[in-house]
Amino acid sequence: MPADRQPTDYVVHTSKLGASDEMHVSHPLNERSEIFMTRLSDQTGLSHLGVSLARVPPGKESFALHVHSVQEEWIFVLSGQGKVQIDDRELDLRAGDFVGFPPNGPAHLVRNTSDVDLVYLQGGDRRVGDRGRFPELGLVSYEHDAEHVALVRDEQIELRPFSDWLAKD
Repeated sequence: MPADRQPTDYVVHTSKLGASDEMHVSHPLNERSEIFMTRLSDQTGLSHLGVSLARVPPGKESFALHVHSVQEEWIFVLSGQGKVQIDDRELDLRAGDFVGFPPNGPAHLVRNTSDVDLVYLQGGDRRVGDRGRFPELGLVSYEHDAEHVALVRDEQIELRPFSDWLAKD
């Protein structure tokens, strides 16, 4: 154990968390997005794996419909009811349900369709080089630097094979 840490630094007692521990997030590409997140894994020193306690108010959505190119994501519903959109299908969600989102898998979005908060654990890995794709919006995102996310329109992306960079003798 690092000298500057105590055994209690590795335990998060969620029953002691309150509103001041939550990060209020609203995805800039979806006006219906509203989610309150408490980053649990960061508090214990984890850096390769992200786990958060998430709360979506009634009638709200988690983010914008998206898919990751490299990172895996998952949710485990603790309380409430809602829907998960997976590509063009909506499936019911309730307490005890687990949903996994593999990289380059289907696009996904969580909706709270009930009149109480939808609460779930969410997580994923933090592999670098990830790109987010927003199929309904025709956008691709990537981390530009520590402070910025870049958005590029699908039609502006020119894909070229690596062979284009080889000299043709």
